[in-house]
Amino acid sequence: MNQKMKTPKRFEQISSFQYMSIIVFFLIMVWALDGSGFSFSKLFGSSEYIGRFLSEAFPPISEHRLSWNDFNRYILLLIETAQMAIFGTFLGIIVGFLFALMASRGLFGNSIPARMLQVVAKFLITFMRTIPDLVWAIIFVMVVGLGAFAGTLTIAIDTIGFVGRFFAEEMEDVERSAAEGIESSGASKLDSTFSAIIPAAMPGFITTSLFALEKSVRGSVVLGLVGAGGIGMELNSLFNWMAYDRAVVVIGLMFVLILFVEQISSYARLKILDGSVKSGK
Repeated sequence: MNQKMKTPKRFEQISSFQYMSIIVFFLIMVWALDGSGFSFSKLFGSSEYIGRFLSEAFPPISEHRLSWNDFNRYILLLIETAQMAIFGTFLGIIVGFLFALMASRGLFGNSIPARMLQVVAKFLITFMRTIPDLVWAIIFVMVVGLGAFAGTLTIAIDTIGFVGRFFAEEMEDVERSAAEGIESSGASKLDSTFSAIIPAAMPGFITTSLFALEKSVRGSVVLGLVGAGGIGMELNSLFNWMAYDRAVVVIGLMFVLILFVEQISSYARLKILDGSVKSGK
């Protein structure tokens, strides 16, 4: 009874630094809100336009019947979108893996040329990752013209930046004892990398690649809005012509494609993780 009751942890006095951090956080939020243009009046005051869109979009194809030729064209464009995403991702993974090898710390030794190669590779990976894919799409549309090729190149560049970073980190996080043992027997750094480090990092490579594919499928749909091929070009055209009912059909097809790829990717990742656990990796 004489023991002094302790204040519950949630009521303990915070430090001056924590107090100032909370104040700074709220000031940043107020500053961001002020510049974001967020407005409840505009959001709820546009109900008339939202209602007009919904009335014209649903049910889909109510006034103008969707012909089989139109639907077949949408399916072909959806297939083109998937082709862009798959091959662009594959190309990006191959090149990104090479960049990751050069960017990984210590894989090629600690000589000055090796360090310079690492710095240059990391810079290029960062450069490709930080520029938005829509900007790359606009650049490639100007270079190679409208169509799927521009979209494929955009996806490849975006994938290089995405997987290059994570591949490099996965190789750096691998336990080096096996590689050091191989090197002690007279093998080169390159031999130990391909014999020990890359096999140990392979499950991470595969899961990262699957995430990259999901990302590419979602991104390839948007790239068409700037003329980089795929079904996004058709969607942009339908919105420009205010054919909202047909646009809803295209959005539904896009949703099915993305959902299908995500489900396949999730299933593959679970299988890879189960295999890694059973093998003791």
